[in-house]
Amino acid sequence: MSPRPDPPEVDRVAASKAAVAARRARAAVKQDVSSRRRTALDVATTAWNDTETPEGGLRVRELLTSIPGLGPARADRTLERLGISPRKRLGGLGVRQRERLGEFLEARDTPAPARLTVLAGPTAVGKGTVSGYIREHYPDVLLSVSATTRKPRPGEIDGVHYYFVSDEEFDRKIANNELLEWAVVHNSYRYGTPRPPIDAALAAGRRVLLEIDLQGARSVRRAMPDALLVFLLPPTWEELVRRLTGRGTEDAEEQQRRLDTARVELAAQNEFDARVVNTEVSEAAREVVELMDAPVSARTYSPMAPPERAATPPIEEH
Repeated sequence: MSPRPDPPEVDRVAASKAAVAARRARAAVKQDVSSRRRTALDVATTAWNDTETPEGGLRVRELLTSIPGLGPARADRTLERLGISPRKRLGGLGVRQRERLGEFLEARDTPAPARLTVLAGPTAVGKGTVSGYIREHYPDVLLSVSATTRKPRPGEIDGVHYYFVSDEEFDRKIANNELLEWAVVHNSYRYGTPRPPIDAALAAGRRVLLEIDLQGARSVRRAMPDALLVFLLPPTWEELVRRLTGRGTEDAEEQQRRLDTARVELAAQNEFDARVVNTEVSEAAREVVELMDAPVSARTYSPMAPPERAATPPIEEH
């Protein structure tokens, strides 16, 4: 058999231009979904009505990862659950695959009411680091600002880092039920979570994140039962031990106290709606933000059972 002749140069150029135009068209579709100008269901319906459109040539995985709040990991789990190959294009889906995907997208495109998300976890797990990453990289998420009776430290801005109030003002907030929760810290100053700014943001449809300790999370649950409680976990118990003891700034007794506290806090993880493992800060932050948008049925869990006491490595004096 003689070798197939190369296509004319003009055909190769035309094919290359057509491929580039198709990629740009599909990218525009994904951008429309990402910016909420179109729903994913609208894109899928367009593809099924005419498989030759840019929508028809879009891979299902590309569509899913374009949906705000649905990252690559959750997209892959969704495809597996729906029985759809990651390489499958919208226009190439079978009838039953279209039905399953359509039902999923219809439920996903139904906007969920804005809700408060509470991030808590054991000491040294990195709650502040994760919430700080969200503040910097997800400006549409409002981080709740606590009120405190202590004085501002150098560089702290009222209303940004804390609301700095007098004892009398704090008492007034308690009396008027303006705090979701509050506590005395280190037998000294009081800290609390003002409710009016949270209520105003939620009423405006904004997502609100509150980073707080375990006791505060329990208080918020009582005051606002519809809040989403997310528990941040370390990758392993050994990693948490390393974070707690690696600095060498506490003596053996203090290290053991902190480890005992962490063990008690870890045991409370089943009280929470969802769990996120903080292996890498940006990934943990992304998962927390995704959970804010996810329907209740789409929440996923990453549990790590608290270790038995005998599993705790001995703490050596430094």
